[in-house]
Amino acid sequence: MAMRQTPLTCSGHTRPVVDLAFSGITPYGYFLISACKDGKPMLRQGDTGDWIGTFLGHKGAVWGATLNKDATKAATAAADFTAKVWDAVSGDELMTLAHKHIVKTVDFTQDSNCLLTGGQDKLLRIYDLNKPEADPKEISGHTSGIKKALWCSEDKQILSADDKTVRLDPIKSFEAPATINSASLHPEKEFLVAGGEDFKLYKYDYNSGEELESYKGHFGPIHCVRFSPDGELYASGSEDGTLRLWQTVVGKTYGLWKCVLPEEDSGELAKPKISFPETAEEELEEIASENSDSIYSSTPEVKA
Repeated sequence: MAMRQTPLTCSGHTRPVVDLAFSGITPYGYFLISACKDGKPMLRQGDTGDWIGTFLGHKGAVWGATLNKDATKAATAAADFTAKVWDAVSGDELMTLAHKHIVKTVDFTQDSNCLLTGGQDKLLRIYDLNKPEADPKEISGHTSGIKKALWCSEDKQILSADDKTVRLDPIKSFEAPATINSASLHPEKEFLVAGGEDFKLYKYDYNSGEELESYKGHFGPIHCVRFSPDGELYASGSEDGTLRLWQTVVGKTYGLWKCVLPEEDSGELAKPKISFPETAEEELEEIASENSDSIYSSTPEVKA
């Protein structure tokens, strides 16, 4: 039976959402951080989109955000010429790393001991987080501002980009009907999802390259797409100021989605129902009240 994709819409940001990152799977589930031009990166429960808190401290647009593997630390990159490292549990700012220009990207090593940054000054910097007073190691070579930099090959190599080209030996390529801004590969390399200038998300079979599905839900270009660590959903961030969560397998009961089948011969599509715990809003209000002096502010909505 055909199923209809029903994304969860996570509101709260007031300007375009430009970067997203998931943590690894922890004993408490997994988590999602979003970077936004409103200067207020947000932390959410990864499988439901429930808002946890907002990191307050930057004085300009936040271009990049990431979480370490166990979701105990967060890092952000901003237009105020700083990268910041945060305690992701308490929301406390742990350190501010001054730069000479806008910072666009941040990434932790797997052991969380080092942070990689890049930005408009065309330099990659590696900070030893156990020695915050030490000067970072600088790597030059880029000829324009760095948009993204990531650790790869078990933190032995760095992959960075400063224009519209990532230079490697190509493994696979996929044709898309619009300009693509971001793509993400399923953890088990089954699917690829991508989004861009036509407001739509595309899902491809990784092996055959066949377009499997496409969905339109955002009201602006899509800037970032990321699969969750378990592969059950993917998140998208857009110019419209929202991030949305989409099911990898439409109709599967997972997180806030619960499959509800229509009556026979009704002619309706089966539709995943969005269910919310009765006490969810009360619990969030209680958390916000208890932590009013830390990162927590008003409670953004999560809705179908």
